[in-house]
Amino acid sequence: MLNESAIIATVNKHEEIQRQDIEDAVKKVTVGLQKTSRVISDKDKKLTAYHEAGHAIVSRYLETSFGVKEISIIPRGVAGGYTMYKTDEDKFYISKTEMEEKLIALLGGRVAEQLALDDISTGASNDLEVATKLARDMIMIYGMSEKIGPISLKVDDVRELEFYGNEIQDEVGKEIKRLIDTAYARAMQILNTNRDKLDAVAERLLEKETISQKEFEEFFV
Repeated sequence: MLNESAIIATVNKHEEIQRQDIEDAVKKVTVGLQKTSRVISDKDKKLTAYHEAGHAIVSRYLETSFGVKEISIIPRGVAGGYTMYKTDEDKFYISKTEMEEKLIALLGGRVAEQLALDDISTGASNDLEVATKLARDMIMIYGMSEKIGPISLKVDDVRELEFYGNEIQDEVGKEIKRLIDTAYARAMQILNTNRDKLDAVAERLLEKETISQKEFEEFFV
């Protein structure tokens, strides 16, 4: 991270590494290289604005979520936009509630697309992949299903689940779907209740492309 910061500081002709250099390095490493030359259609910009606004607003109403640090619709890496969160602590353990709320936040972008644009896109593919894996880990590794119980079903190959019988396999699928469906419904409830804020944040993103933590919080005063 500091190596990237030093490179960015050199490009910016700074004699020392500055805070902004470090923050730019964090974005580059975690999200990807900024692609300002990419031509984005107005339709895709609007979709991205609502998608990222959805993530941010849903997160704002979750008790265990970290605060939003920055929202942007400037493409980075393979992402059309991003929502960054701030944290000042290292965590060794993650509770079931935190995982359930992370699912809600992950699905906020897809829900915002459906709610505001009456359509969905491929933009949520990574969110869905991460959410599905998280839900699967909750059930199969961390024993967080009341129906299946506190047992580990960690396997290297899905075919190894045959050892536990068809009933367990069916329940795993049902429990994963239940977690995802419950999180989706909660994200929809949050955004329906705060539709005015969803529209306002999306419109601001279309105007400015990037919103800071301070600007984002102003929508909730």
